[in-house]
Amino acid sequence: MIMSLQPFINEAISPWLKEEGPNNDIVLSTRIRLARNFDKFPFPIIADKEELSPIVQLIQDEYHHQSFDSYQDLEYISMEELQPIEKRVLVEKHLISPNLAEKSINSGVLISKNEQVSVMVNEEDHIRMQLYFPGLQLEKALEQAFTFDDWLEEKIDYAFDEHRGYLTSCPTNVGTGMRASVMMHLPALTLTQKMNKMIPAINQLGLVVRGIYGEGSEALGNIFQISNQVTLGRSEVDIIEDLQSVVKKLIEQEEFARQLLVEQSELRLEDRVFRSYGTLKYSRIIESKETARCLSDLRLGIDVGYIDHLSKTILNELMILTQPGFLQQYAKETLSAKERDIRRASIIRERLKLENG
Repeated sequence: MIMSLQPFINEAISPWLKEEGPNNDIVLSTRIRLARNFDKFPFPIIADKEELSPIVQLIQDEYHHQSFDSYQDLEYISMEELQPIEKRVLVEKHLISPNLAEKSINSGVLISKNEQVSVMVNEEDHIRMQLYFPGLQLEKALEQAFTFDDWLEEKIDYAFDEHRGYLTSCPTNVGTGMRASVMMHLPALTLTQKMNKMIPAINQLGLVVRGIYGEGSEALGNIFQISNQVTLGRSEVDIIEDLQSVVKKLIEQEEFARQLLVEQSELRLEDRVFRSYGTLKYSRIIESKETARCLSDLRLGIDVGYIDHLSKTILNELMILTQPGFLQQYAKETLSAKERDIRRASIIRERLKLENG
């Protein structure tokens, strides 16, 4: 393992995620992602590997071990130097995309010490910077993203058109180049069968609902990612306002659905929560989907007051710690699916026992 990678894979939970954020009983995190490309350089989707080398060299020369504002000691990590399991761990922590994990030569990521900022280099675009915040903080996240983007632009000439905006590899990102997304835990809307009816309505508003790892991923543990689809012809502020409006409505609907569940199905809901708690606490073998479902039930149980001796930080930690990459990273070997299920159950039991102790 390269030494520069070690701090980012030693801890399952990123430092910024340990902080409290607005509406954090329902909104887990806010992310702003900006796609940018260098002017007068071929974009990654058509460039030869050698043509991407100057991009990597500039990022390393200008930003490796640099700091900006609260984003200290930015570390550049080359994809070429990573093992497949190490890449998977970074995907599980949302520090890189699955797409970047498939790259090797002349691609990498720049990560701040607190893991709140990651800048993917030569993924689909030359640069895809991501800024994360706990809870619902879209306006603050956008403001910080603009500031960080301006800092990068001091050394980089971006590909920009006065009429179209920022030019990107994928036409759906042209314009602002921005994807704003909010990660939400919506168990009550799922349990009451309302979420499936709401997704088409959300899509009609120019937003998209995805799973925990973005495009093509499943909404494991009732966690949904709500983000904008439109990037051209609208300002970043307008996009943020639309997303904020929909997210606040979803928060209201989830709160109402939780209240309804407690009032009309209290014993059944309480039974579900504690059955899931028992499963996590005593299982000797458990699959990732069942783990996600049980952790979701446990989180809901904490939010509605059934469980008061566990911290949601523990659940955030277990949500990452029990993923396949992390399980194998800690085992220092490749594990079969059954071996992962056994090790996952063991880690959960140990972590809950430690917390209760």
